[in-house]
Amino acid sequence: MAAQIHRLRDRASESEKITINLGYVDLGHIDLLVQEGFYSNRTDFIRTAIRTQLATHGEEVRKSIMRHTLELGLRHYTRADLEAVKAAGEKLHIKVLGLATIAPDVTPSLALATIESITVLGALHASKDIKRALADRIG
Repeated sequence: MAAQIHRLRDRASESEKITINLGYVDLGHIDLLVQEGFYSNRTDFIRTAIRTQLATHGEEVRKSIMRHTLELGLRHYTRADLEAVKAAGEKLHIKVLGLATIAPDVTPSLALATIESITVLGALHASKDIKRALADRIG
């Protein structure tokens, strides 16, 4: 059976903040490029650099997504989704590259009954209780 990539729509307003440490010389180079008008600010430079690297390695990322059968983008699990999984007697192996969210009304017992494993390359948004209950299943 061929693996499928599910592309979910991106939301420009949703992002994750990261912090990086740069040496003074690298930072000076970035500031010079900003001053010369190549980039509007440091953030613009960093985002552009990241996107360039992602594009450079795009084929490798695509192959890895296929190999790991990851869902790409945003994936939201509602209480109704998990109740349907439970009713079918199945368990989920959640694999997402992007953002995975579990609805706030999902109880830890429902999550334990329906989620066998979670692998998220990006961010997982769920209540503290859900994360605590599934701690040994999050990899």
